Amino acid sequence: MEHVDREKLYSDDEYRFAYVSKSMDFGVDDIKAIETVADKIRPLVPVVVDAVYQKLFTFDITKKHFVPKNEGFQGDAPTSLEDLTLDHPQIKFRKDFLSKYLNKLLSGPYDKRLVRYLDWVAKIHTDTPEKKSKINVDYIHINALLGYVETVLVGGILSLQLPAAEQLAALAAFNKLLWIQNDYFAKYYLNPALATESQ
Repeated sequence: MEHVDREKLYSDDEYRFAYVSKSMDFGVDDIKAIETVADKIRPLVPVVVDAVYQKLFTFDITKKHFVPKNEGFQGDAPTSLEDLTLDHPQIKFRKDFLSKYLNKLLSGPYDKRLVRYLDWVAKIHTDTPEKKSKINVDYIHINALLGYVETVLVGGILSLQLPAAEQLAALAAFNKLLWIQNDYFAKYYLNPALATESQ
């Protein structure tokens, strides 16, 4: 039986990644499956991005997070929820970010740089001292959105009509990778040390 250091799960990102990956059986075969289909999936990224933002604009509680000026955006922020449209420059900025994120998942490399990137993506959506902006998205919306991203991605993979073994391997690999990303969000929202400090 392998010993797992509970404290290191919350203080060492690479240790956490190794543990969660082992728990999910995410490994070399999954990376190979992603690399095998990456060039076929990449043209679908704009479709996934558009679908995600259409979904985010369905609810006022998720759309409102795009009204404040986003960190790194140089233009004028929208003045109200009603002023915010899917073709607003700030939304284009956010769409570009999501496109880069999805392409990063497709291209790797799947090493400690990816671990740092997954952690950074989670951190910027939470209210942490290192951030300039104070955008803090409740975990319920993050969790639901990742589930929706996976649904759209599954539809995209199925539309490619890949050989059965290749399709199954790709679906399993992306499922695990998105759950690993979800875990990095959970690290910030559900960290027992932070919960203890706030009591």
